[in-house]
Amino acid sequence: MDSNPHSAKSIAELYGVSGHHFQRQYRSHLSDFLSWNQRSHAKEWLLFPENLGTHLSIDETSLSHGELYTILTNKAAKGLKGSVVAIVAGTKADVVIKVLQELPEKKRKKVQEITLDMAPNMEQIAKRCFPRASRVTDRFHVQRLAIDALQDIRIKHRWEAIDKENEAIEQAKSSGTDYQVPILSNGDTLRQLLARSRYLLYKKEKSWTESQQQRAKILFDIYPDLKIAYDLTNQLSQIFTKSPDKIWGLTRLAKWHEKVRQMGFKTFNSVAKSIENHYQTILNYFDNRSTNAAAESFNAKIKAFRAQFRGVKNTEFFLYRLTQLYA
Repeated sequence: MDSNPHSAKSIAELYGVSGHHFQRQYRSHLSDFLSWNQRSHAKEWLLFPENLGTHLSIDETSLSHGELYTILTNKAAKGLKGSVVAIVAGTKADVVIKVLQELPEKKRKKVQEITLDMAPNMEQIAKRCFPRASRVTDRFHVQRLAIDALQDIRIKHRWEAIDKENEAIEQAKSSGTDYQVPILSNGDTLRQLLARSRYLLYKKEKSWTESQQQRAKILFDIYPDLKIAYDLTNQLSQIFTKSPDKIWGLTRLAKWHEKVRQMGFKTFNSVAKSIENHYQTILNYFDNRSTNAAAESFNAKIKAFRAQFRGVKNTEFFLYRLTQLYA
C-alpha cells in the first residue's frame, strides 16, 4: 500500500469510494497497524535494534504542534529503509538515555562514531549510550552560529535605521516640512539596503549577482563592522574546508578566536565561547569529515511526509507509516 495519502485517495476514487473512508479502512483493516507490536508505546518511544550500525546521527525534530522527538538514525542506510534506530518523545537526556539503553549493550559498544549538534543534552545522550563512539559536533551547526551572529549585527543596524527614519519624519511633521527619504546610489533607502542585504550575507562573494555586488559595496562602506563580521564568518567556514587535519584545524580555530577577541563583537564572542566549549568534538570532524547532514536530510523527509498528511492527527498511525518506510 502506497504511503502517500493522495495516492490512497486516487485509488479510492478509482473504485468510487470516499478517500477518507478508504484511509480509515486501511488503518483499521488492510494494514497490520492494529496488531503492530510497538503500537502501545509508539507515542513514547520506538526501537529498531536491527538497524543499529557503526556510524550514527542523532537529532531532534517536530512531528506536530511543536512536539519534539529525538531521532537516532543509521547513516549506512542513506535515508532509506533501515535508517531509523530509535524515535523517542521529547529531548530530555535522562528519558532518551533510559530508552536507548534498552538497545543491546554489545551493539551499542560497537558504534564507532556519532554526529550531533551542539546541544548539551545530545552530547550527554551520545556519551552515556555509546561510550566507545567518537562524538562529532556538526560543522554546519558551528558555521550557523557565526551566520546568525552576522545577521544579528545587520538586524541591529536595521532597527537603528528605522528609528532614525521615524525620528526624522516626526521632526519634519512638527516643523511643517515634507520629509524626503535619502536614496542611495543603487536606488535603496538605508532601511531597504539593510533588509535586502540579508540573502547576500549568506552567500560567498563569488556567488553574488551584479546587483548584490553593488549593494554589498554600499553596505560595507556604510557599515564596516558588517564587512569584518562577514569576513570572520567566511574564515570560519574555510577552516573546515581547507584544514587538512586536526592540528591545522586547532591552530586556525585558535587564530580565529583571537581575531574575534580583538574585534570585540559581543555576538561573535559568544560564538567563540561555544566553539571553545566544544572544541574536542568539533575537531573530531577532521578524522572522517563527518557531518550531521544525514540527520538533517531525514528531518526534511519527515517534514515532507507530514505535509502530505496535512499535519499529524493520529501520532501512532503517522509513526507506523513512517517506520514502515524508514525502519
